[in-house]
Amino acid sequence: MPQNLSNTSKIQIKTELPLAPIRDIVIYPKVNMPLIVKESLAVKAIDAALKSDRLLIFVAVKDAREENLKPDDLYGVGTVAKIRDVVRQPDGAVRIFIEGIVRSKIRSYVKTAPYITVDHEIIPPPEFIKNEKIEAQMYSFINYFKECVNLGANVPFDVLLLVSTITDPWQLIDVVSLNLDFKTEDRQMILEARTVEEKLERGNFAVARLLKVLRMARKIQSETGKELGKMEKEMFLREQLKTIQKELGEGAGNEMEEMRQKIEKAGMAEQAKNQALKELSRLEGMPSFSPEISYIRTYLDWLISLPWSVKSSADIDIKKAEKILDEDHFGLDKVKKRVLEFLAVQKLVGKIKGPILCFAGPPGTGKTSIGKSIARATGRKFYRMSLGGIRDEAEIRGHRRTYVGALPGRIIQGVKVAGTKNPVFMLDEIDKLGYDVMHGDPSAALLEALDPEQNNSFSDHYLEVPFDLSDVMFITTANILDTIPPALRDRMEVIDFPGYTEEEKFHIAKDFLIPKQFENNGLKPANLKITDEALRNIIREYTREAGVRNLDREIASVCRKVAKEFADDGKKFAVVVGPANLKKYLGPARFKSLEAEKKDEVGVVAGLAWTQVGGEILLIEATKMPGKNRLILTGHLGQVMQESAQAAFSYARSCASQLGIKKDIAKDTDFHVHVPSGAIPKDGPSAGVAMATVLISVMTRRPVRRDVAMTGEVTLRGKVMEIGGVKEKVLAAHRAGIKTVLLPKDNEKDMEEIPLEIKKSLKFIFVETIEEALKYALASKKSK
Repeated sequence: MPQNLSNTSKIQIKTELPLAPIRDIVIYPKVNMPLIVKESLAVKAIDAALKSDRLLIFVAVKDAREENLKPDDLYGVGTVAKIRDVVRQPDGAVRIFIEGIVRSKIRSYVKTAPYITVDHEIIPPPEFIKNEKIEAQMYSFINYFKECVNLGANVPFDVLLLVSTITDPWQLIDVVSLNLDFKTEDRQMILEARTVEEKLERGNFAVARLLKVLRMARKIQSETGKELGKMEKEMFLREQLKTIQKELGEGAGNEMEEMRQKIEKAGMAEQAKNQALKELSRLEGMPSFSPEISYIRTYLDWLISLPWSVKSSADIDIKKAEKILDEDHFGLDKVKKRVLEFLAVQKLVGKIKGPILCFAGPPGTGKTSIGKSIARATGRKFYRMSLGGIRDEAEIRGHRRTYVGALPGRIIQGVKVAGTKNPVFMLDEIDKLGYDVMHGDPSAALLEALDPEQNNSFSDHYLEVPFDLSDVMFITTANILDTIPPALRDRMEVIDFPGYTEEEKFHIAKDFLIPKQFENNGLKPANLKITDEALRNIIREYTREAGVRNLDREIASVCRKVAKEFADDGKKFAVVVGPANLKKYLGPARFKSLEAEKKDEVGVVAGLAWTQVGGEILLIEATKMPGKNRLILTGHLGQVMQESAQAAFSYARSCASQLGIKKDIAKDTDFHVHVPSGAIPKDGPSAGVAMATVLISVMTRRPVRRDVAMTGEVTLRGKVMEIGGVKEKVLAAHRAGIKTVLLPKDNEKDMEEIPLEIKKSLKFIFVETIEEALKYALASKKSK
C-alpha cells in the first residue's frame, strides 16, 4: 500500500523501495544535495529507481571499511529521497542531485541482489511546541557552532547565513550536522532522534566533541608555530655568523678548504675522488640548518680516512717466516709447509696469487694464532673479524646512505682499523655464518670479496665507489666445512688442522703454556715445578680434545692453587707437582685411556680408531652362544661399522675350511660382537680387520695376541683396504703399550708422518689380506 507523506505533500511512497547504501555520510529530510555514488549495489538501486518513480532509500554503512556488504552492516533507519538529476561518469560512478523527503525505518529485506529492496515504514516528523528549554538548547548549539567556525571548521559562507536565519530546531540540527565534520555514528544518532529535545541533546553532544578536538588542534598548532619561530631565528643568526666568519676569513670556508685538501692528499682512485668532490660541493651549498650536513660530513670522513694508497712494507723473507712460525707453533708441519709455499709464490709474483687459504679443524688447534704469525712474518698489520652469528648481508657490504645511522660494511671498517690496504684479514668462523630471508645471505656477499679476480673493485653499499681489496691477504677459519656454501668453498683452499698428538701437546705445554701461566699467575720457575710425568697425566687423564685450550685451563688451575698457597702460607720453597700429588690440585682423573690386555685372550682384539681429539684403542669383544645363526652387534655402532662387521662375518664363513673353522659351527650358533663405551657413537670402515680377527678367534678358539693392534677396511674377498688417520692411531697404540701394529699395505706411504722415536719403539707389519693379518694376530695354540 502507498503511504501518504503528509498533508502538505502529494507524493505517494511505496512500502517497497530500492535501498542505496552510502559510506561516511547521512542524508537528512528537507535537504537538497549532490552525491557521487560508486558502490555497485547503490548504482543498481539508483538505476531501478530511475525506471520507476525516482524514489529510493539512502542508508548509511556502519563500517566504511567493510567491502562485502550484508544487511547487518547497514543502519536500520534511513531517508527516502527523490532523484532530481543524474550524470553518469566514465569510471562507472553516478553523480546525482537528490532531495531528502522523509525518514524511514526498515522493516525487512525483500531481496539483496542484484540490488537491495526493502519493506519500510515512514517515520513522520514529530510535532512540538517551542519552549524555553528548546530555545536554550538551540542557543547553546548555535554558540558551539560559531566557536567551531572561529577555530577553523570549514563551513561554506551561504551555510553560515542560512544557520543564522533558521528558526526550526529540527532543520537547524540537520543542516549543521551535514556541514560539520561529525562522525557517521553521531549523524545517524541525530537522524534517529524521536523528539526535538532528544535531537538537540544529541546535536549538542556531537558539536561539543568536535569543539574539543578543534581546541586541541589549535593548541598543538600554536606550540608548533613557536618552535618554527625559534628555528627561523636560529637559522637567521647562523647565516649572520657565516657572513661574519667569511669577512674575517674564518669558519666554514676554511673548513671546506681543509677538507678539499684532505681529499686531494688521500690518494683516492679517480672515481672515488670525483664522488668526494661532488659531495663536498653539495655540502658547501647547503644551509647550516640542513639535517643532511651531518650525513655528508660522515660520508666524506669515511672516504678520507680509508687507506687508499697506504701499504705496509711487506717484504717476504722465507727463512725469517719459517723461523717465526716455528717459534710460535710446535708441530703443524704440513700447515707451515703450505703457508711457506703460499708466501714464496707471493714473493716471486709480487702480489697475492691463488685461492684464499681456509684453515679447517677442531677448536683450539692454533688456526687464529697462526694467522697472527703470518702477519708478523710478512710485516703486515693483522685484523680479525668474527663471522659467527652474522646473518645480515649489510654487515658485509654496508648499509645504503638513505638509512639513518648507515655505516660501511665490516670489511671496509676492518681495512680502516688496520690502517693499510694490505693487511692480513682473518675471517674467523666462516662456517657459522647465518642466513635470513629478510636480510639476505652474507655468504653470497663474501663471494666478491674473496674472489681474487673481482675484489680489485669491491663495491660497498655505503661508499658507492669501488675499493681495491686485491692486496688484502684474506685467511678464513672453520671448524667444519659442511655448512660452508659450495660457491664460497670453491674460492678457498682448505688446509686441514688435524689436531695435536700427545707428544706435540707435551712440548706445547712445556715450551708455551706453562711459561705463559707462570707469568699470568705471578709465579716463577723457582716457585713451581710440574714434572714431565705429571704433565703427561694431565694430557691423558684430565683433557680430551684436539687442541690445547682445556690443557691450558688445567695448567692454569694448578698455578692458581699454588699461587694461593704462597699467598696464604708465605711458602718460600718450590712446589713440585708430580703424579702422586696431582689429584690434590686437579681432583680425580676425568678420563681413562684404554691399555692393552694383560694376557692373550679368545674373542678380544685391540682395534685402532681416529677421533677429533686424537687416536683411541678400541677393545672389541666377541662371544658365541647357542642360537639361530645370527650376528648380534652392540656398542652404539653406526651403519658403516655394522656393514663392516657383516662383511667380516661373511668372509669368515665363506673361508671356513682355509681358516680351520668347522663347517657347521654357525648352524645353531649366534655370534655377538660388542664394542665397549656403548654411550659413545662409533662409525667407519677401518675396524673391519679387527672385526674379522675377533670373530675368527672365537670360531677357532685361538687367542689374540695382547701386544698387537690393528686397523684396516676389509672386503668380502678378504682384502685389507687403505684407511686414514694413521698417525693418530699409531700414537694411541704406543700410549697403550702395544708392541706391534698391523696396517694396510697401501698405508705404508703414511709412515713419513710418524715421529722417529715412535717408529723405533713399535714394530709395523703391512698386510694385504686377512690371512696375513691372522698369522701375526692369533696365537698358534688353541685355548681350552
